[in-house]
Amino acid sequence: MNRRAFVTLGLTSVASGAGASTPGFDAPPEPGPQRAVQLPLIHEFRLPSGLQLLVVPRSSAPLVTAAVYVRAGREADPNLRAGLAALTASLLGKGAVRGGKPISASVLARQAEALGSTLDGSTGWRSAGLQMTVTPPKLDAALALMSDVLRRPLLAAEELERARVQAVDGLKVTMASPADVAALAARRVFWGDSVYGAAPTPASLRRITRSEVQRFHAQGYQPDQALLVLAGDVTSAQARALAEQHFGGWKRSGLGLAQPQLRAVPALALGSQTVIIDMPGSGQSGVVVAAPYVHLGSPERRIAEVANALLGGGYSARLNQEVRIKRGLSYGASSGAESHAAGGLWTAQVQTAHNTAAQVVQLVAEELRRAAREPASAEELNARKATLVGSFARQLETTAGLAGQVASQWLQGRPLAELSSYVEQVMAVTPEQVRDFAERTWTPQSLRTVVAGDLNTASATLRDLDPQARIIAVDKLDLERSGLRAEP
Repeated sequence: MNRRAFVTLGLTSVASGAGASTPGFDAPPEPGPQRAVQLPLIHEFRLPSGLQLLVVPRSSAPLVTAAVYVRAGREADPNLRAGLAALTASLLGKGAVRGGKPISASVLARQAEALGSTLDGSTGWRSAGLQMTVTPPKLDAALALMSDVLRRPLLAAEELERARVQAVDGLKVTMASPADVAALAARRVFWGDSVYGAAPTPASLRRITRSEVQRFHAQGYQPDQALLVLAGDVTSAQARALAEQHFGGWKRSGLGLAQPQLRAVPALALGSQTVIIDMPGSGQSGVVVAAPYVHLGSPERRIAEVANALLGGGYSARLNQEVRIKRGLSYGASSGAESHAAGGLWTAQVQTAHNTAAQVVQLVAEELRRAAREPASAEELNARKATLVGSFARQLETTAGLAGQVASQWLQGRPLAELSSYVEQVMAVTPEQVRDFAERTWTPQSLRTVVAGDLNTASATLRDLDPQARIIAVDKLDLERSGLRAEP
């Protein structure tokens, strides 16, 4: 057994950017007493089957979160089968063999509710998983349920068809939203034909057969590619005994998922830097500006996180200040980022009136230039860093959040010990490091802009954003191609 000791982390510097309270009715409250982020011991085991077990004991509340993940996420979707991983994961709780008998979805739901919980499934880029939070006396039964659902799902044809119809209906709603359309198109424009540019479409979902779902489950749901996390009121000895009882007999099939072909750098495939998607009758325009971000193993990952927080990580971040607070052009402007082995994607997202879409694009571009041109003040950057540290600390306060943080490290292939230094690493980022990162990473040539909205209602300046802009009618949009539509 390996044990990793995590220390208590002081947050002395979190509030250092806050000034003295302002006299008057609207004065903010004084900062509260200094708090600390305390990470419990993490116990690591590997079962003979190959399954990795991570136990995070915490007895402050009579709850335990059990989360099990397999490396069978969206990265493993075959070409033209985007959505296969998600469809497979969605069927886990829709019927399983228990005690040698097939059990329906409704019975599984009642069994989970009888334990005071629900079977919560998820699919990410690198994983699919199940999670339940129960009281300690219910943990044995919860793990038995999760093991059966994960290892012995029925994957019934009628449930697959129901899930497919629901997913296609959901996409119809998505494709009616300018913000969602712009986001999907920006992903394809940025990543090109790599797996990271793919997103489920009605066509890709309709291609997926039951035999493909069964094969994906047989290949991807393997114990040597699985992680079980138990966080909360449980000892390492109890956790190991229960894991061996319910997952010790999980046998490897000898199969495996094909490894995706990952480029070393993003594709930035489309020649034009600007795509305009015409959506006649839409109420507003969705604006997305895409730019590079760090890869999973980058030594600059904390600097990149702070840079993202500076621009779009909250109400007081720069994009929201410029777009919403100062000019009232949107109800909110934000940014997000994702990292993969092959690289990373940063996006700014805004929904605005048609006739202000071009102005919003220019504002986002200017904020990127400003971040690359001049360091932020220490006060501004400390405030943004405090939002990151506060979010991290809040996640650790619940057993589910604690399990999620630990699992995320494992799924990213990052050392668990990094969690203990997260606060210091974030707070050590300097304004000059953020400026240098922005200057090197967010160059004007690296940006890709997608605007989706009613082109006839929009201001003429939208067409003038980029003389080489590609204009595509939404009914001609082909999200399965990097060019976004089939050539004539």
